[in-house]
Amino acid sequence: MKVGRRHITSPSIPPRCRRDAEATKGAITRATRYLLARHAHGDITLKAVAERAGVSAPLVLKYFGNKDALFAHVMSFEADAEAFLDAPLARLGRHMVHHLLTGQAERGADPVLRIVFAPLHGERGDVLRANFRAQVIQRLSARLAGPDAGLRAELAVGMLLGLGVMYGIARGPSLRAAAITEITERYAPAVQSFLTPR
Repeated sequence: MKVGRRHITSPSIPPRCRRDAEATKGAITRATRYLLARHAHGDITLKAVAERAGVSAPLVLKYFGNKDALFAHVMSFEADAEAFLDAPLARLGRHMVHHLLTGQAERGADPVLRIVFAPLHGERGDVLRANFRAQVIQRLSARLAGPDAGLRAELAVGMLLGLGVMYGIARGPSLRAAAITEITERYAPAVQSFLTPR
Protein backbone atom coordinates (compact mmCIF):
# COMPACT_ATOMS: atom_id res chain seq x y z
CA MET A 1 0.00 0.00 0.00
CA LYS A 2 1.38 3.31 -1.06
CA VAL A 3 1.27 6.08 1.44
CA GLY A 4 0.97 9.55 -0.03
CA ARG A 5 3.30 12.27 1.18
CA ARG A 6 1.82 14.91 3.38
CA HIS A 7 2.47 18.34 2.06
CA ILE A 8 3.78 20.49 4.88
CA THR A 9 3.48 24.22 4.54
CA SER A 10 4.74 26.93 6.76
CA PRO A 11 2.10 28.96 8.55
CA SER A 12 1.18 32.09 6.69
CA ILE A 13 -0.54 35.27 7.70
CA PRO A 14 -4.23 35.11 6.80
CA PRO A 15 -5.22 37.62 4.09
CA ARG A 16 -7.67 39.36 6.45
CA CYS A 17 -4.88 40.03 8.98
CA ARG A 18 -2.71 41.51 6.23
CA ARG A 19 -5.60 43.73 5.10
CA ASP A 20 -6.27 44.82 8.68
CA ALA A 21 -2.58 45.63 9.20
CA GLU A 22 -2.47 47.68 6.00
CA ALA A 23 -5.69 49.49 6.97
CA THR A 24 -4.27 50.29 10.41
CA LYS A 25 -0.98 51.57 8.97
CA GLY A 26 -2.95 53.66 6.48
CA ALA A 27 -5.07 55.17 9.26
CA ILE A 28 -1.95 56.03 11.27
CA THR A 29 -0.30 57.60 8.21
CA ARG A 30 -3.40 59.68 7.42
CA ALA A 31 -3.72 60.79 11.04
CA THR A 32 -0.08 61.88 11.15
CA ARG A 33 -0.42 63.80 7.89
CA TYR A 34 -3.55 65.50 9.20
CA LEU A 35 -1.78 66.60 12.38
CA LEU A 36 1.36 67.70 10.51
CA ALA A 37 -0.80 69.98 8.38
CA ARG A 38 -2.08 71.74 11.49
CA HIS A 39 0.64 71.57 14.16
CA ALA A 40 4.38 71.85 14.47
CA HIS A 41 6.23 68.53 14.50
CA GLY A 42 7.43 69.03 18.08
CA ASP A 43 3.87 69.53 19.35
CA ILE A 44 2.54 66.24 17.98
CA THR A 45 2.54 63.25 20.32
CA LEU A 46 2.13 59.59 19.51
CA LYS A 47 -0.94 59.66 21.74
CA ALA A 48 -2.49 62.38 19.53
CA VAL A 49 -1.69 60.36 16.40
CA ALA A 50 -3.21 57.22 17.94
CA GLU A 51 -6.37 59.05 19.01
CA ARG A 52 -6.80 60.58 15.57
CA ALA A 53 -6.26 57.17 13.91
CA GLY A 54 -8.60 55.39 16.33
CA VAL A 55 -5.91 53.00 17.58
CA SER A 56 -3.77 52.61 20.70
CA ALA A 57 -0.37 54.28 21.06
CA PRO A 58 1.37 50.86 21.42
CA LEU A 59 -0.06 49.91 18.01
CA VAL A 60 1.59 52.98 16.46
CA LEU A 61 4.89 51.81 17.98
CA LYS A 62 4.29 48.27 16.72
CA TYR A 63 3.98 49.39 13.11
CA PHE A 64 6.47 52.27 13.03
CA GLY A 65 8.89 51.69 15.90
CA ASN A 66 9.11 55.25 17.22
CA LYS A 67 8.05 58.81 16.50
CA ASP A 68 11.11 59.55 14.33
CA ALA A 69 10.46 56.52 12.13
CA LEU A 70 6.79 57.45 11.79
CA PHE A 71 7.61 60.99 10.75
CA ALA A 72 10.32 59.83 8.35
CA HIS A 73 7.69 57.61 6.69
CA VAL A 74 5.15 60.44 6.50
CA MET A 75 7.69 62.95 5.19
CA SER A 76 8.50 60.78 2.20
CA PHE A 77 6.71 61.55 -1.08
CA GLU A 78 7.89 58.37 -2.80
CA ALA A 79 4.61 56.43 -2.99
CA ASP A 80 2.53 59.59 -3.44
CA ALA A 81 4.68 60.79 -6.33
CA GLU A 82 4.23 57.44 -8.04
CA ALA A 83 0.44 57.85 -8.12
CA PHE A 84 0.67 61.59 -8.85
CA LEU A 85 2.87 61.04 -11.93
CA ASP A 86 1.26 57.80 -13.14
CA ALA A 87 0.20 58.78 -16.66
CA PRO A 88 1.77 59.12 -20.11
CA LEU A 89 3.46 62.48 -20.60
CA ALA A 90 0.90 63.61 -23.18
CA ARG A 91 -1.90 63.27 -20.59
CA LEU A 92 0.06 63.97 -17.42
CA GLY A 93 -1.23 67.52 -16.84
CA ARG A 94 -4.83 66.30 -16.85
CA HIS A 95 -3.97 63.35 -14.61
CA MET A 96 -2.17 65.50 -12.02
CA VAL A 97 -4.98 68.08 -11.83
CA HIS A 98 -7.63 65.37 -11.49
CA HIS A 99 -5.57 63.42 -8.93
CA LEU A 100 -5.05 66.49 -6.75
CA LEU A 101 -8.70 67.57 -6.84
CA THR A 102 -10.17 64.13 -6.20
CA GLY A 103 -7.76 63.68 -3.28
CA GLN A 104 -9.03 66.93 -1.79
CA ALA A 105 -12.70 66.17 -2.48
CA GLU A 106 -12.70 62.52 -1.35
CA ARG A 107 -10.12 62.48 1.45
CA GLY A 108 -9.87 66.15 2.43
CA ALA A 109 -6.17 66.21 1.54
CA ASP A 110 -3.70 65.52 -1.18
CA PRO A 111 -0.41 64.03 0.02
CA VAL A 112 1.68 66.17 -2.35
CA LEU A 113 0.16 69.33 -0.85
CA ARG A 114 1.96 68.57 2.45
CA ILE A 115 4.89 70.61 1.17
CA VAL A 116 3.02 73.88 1.86
CA PHE A 117 3.24 73.11 5.59
CA ALA A 118 7.05 72.75 5.62
CA PRO A 119 7.55 76.10 7.43
CA LEU A 120 5.65 74.71 10.44
CA HIS A 121 8.24 72.03 11.08
CA GLY A 122 11.59 73.76 11.60
CA GLU A 123 14.47 71.44 10.68
CA ARG A 124 11.99 68.72 9.78
CA GLY A 125 10.64 71.13 7.18
CA ASP A 126 14.05 71.00 5.49
CA VAL A 127 13.69 67.21 5.23
CA LEU A 128 10.20 67.64 3.76
CA ARG A 129 11.52 70.14 1.18
CA ALA A 130 14.47 67.94 0.22
CA ASN A 131 12.20 64.91 -0.21
CA PHE A 132 9.74 66.93 -2.27
CA ARG A 133 12.46 68.21 -4.59
CA ALA A 134 14.03 64.76 -5.05
CA GLN A 135 10.92 62.60 -5.18
CA VAL A 136 8.45 64.86 -7.00
CA ILE A 137 10.20 67.69 -8.88
CA GLN A 138 13.30 65.79 -10.01
CA ARG A 139 11.26 62.73 -10.96
CA LEU A 140 8.96 64.89 -13.08
CA SER A 141 11.89 66.85 -14.54
CA ALA A 142 13.57 63.59 -15.64
CA ARG A 143 10.54 62.86 -17.83
CA LEU A 144 10.71 66.20 -19.65
CA ALA A 145 12.88 67.07 -22.63
CA GLY A 146 14.90 70.24 -23.10
CA PRO A 147 17.49 72.25 -21.17
CA ASP A 148 14.83 74.01 -19.09
CA ALA A 149 13.13 70.79 -17.91
CA GLY A 150 13.77 71.59 -14.23
CA LEU A 151 12.21 75.04 -14.53
CA ARG A 152 9.17 73.70 -16.37
CA ALA A 153 8.70 70.94 -13.80
CA GLU A 154 8.75 73.50 -10.99
CA LEU A 155 6.32 75.80 -12.82
CA ALA A 156 3.89 72.93 -13.49
CA VAL A 157 3.98 71.71 -9.89
CA GLY A 158 3.72 75.31 -8.64
CA MET A 159 0.49 75.70 -10.60
CA LEU A 160 -0.86 72.52 -9.04
CA LEU A 161 0.07 73.58 -5.51
CA GLY A 162 -1.69 76.90 -6.09
CA LEU A 163 -4.81 75.06 -7.21
CA GLY A 164 -4.59 72.73 -4.22
CA VAL A 165 -4.29 75.64 -1.79
CA MET A 166 -7.23 77.46 -3.34
CA TYR A 167 -9.40 74.34 -3.45
CA GLY A 168 -8.45 72.58 -0.23
CA ILE A 169 -7.11 75.23 2.16
CA ALA A 170 -8.67 78.57 1.14
CA ARG A 171 -11.73 76.58 0.00
CA GLY A 172 -12.73 79.06 -2.70
CA PRO A 173 -16.53 78.83 -2.94
CA SER A 174 -16.74 79.13 -6.72
CA LEU A 175 -14.01 76.55 -7.16
CA ARG A 176 -15.63 74.17 -4.67
CA ALA A 177 -19.01 74.58 -6.40
CA ALA A 178 -17.59 73.65 -9.83
CA ALA A 179 -17.41 70.03 -10.96
CA ILE A 180 -13.95 68.48 -10.86
CA THR A 181 -14.27 67.61 -14.55
CA GLU A 182 -14.92 71.27 -15.40
CA ILE A 183 -11.94 72.50 -13.35
CA THR A 184 -9.76 69.82 -14.94
CA GLU A 185 -10.84 70.85 -18.45
CA ARG A 186 -9.98 74.48 -17.75
CA TYR A 187 -6.79 74.03 -15.72
CA ALA A 188 -5.05 71.00 -17.22
CA PRO A 189 -4.04 72.64 -20.54
CA ALA A 190 -2.08 75.33 -18.66
CA VAL A 191 -0.23 72.69 -16.63
CA GLN A 192 0.36 70.58 -19.74
CA SER A 193 1.85 73.57 -21.57
CA PHE A 194 4.85 73.39 -19.25
CA LEU A 195 5.24 69.64 -19.65
CA THR A 196 5.04 69.45 -23.45
CA PRO A 197 5.47 72.99 -24.82
CA ARG A 198 4.89 73.47 -28.51
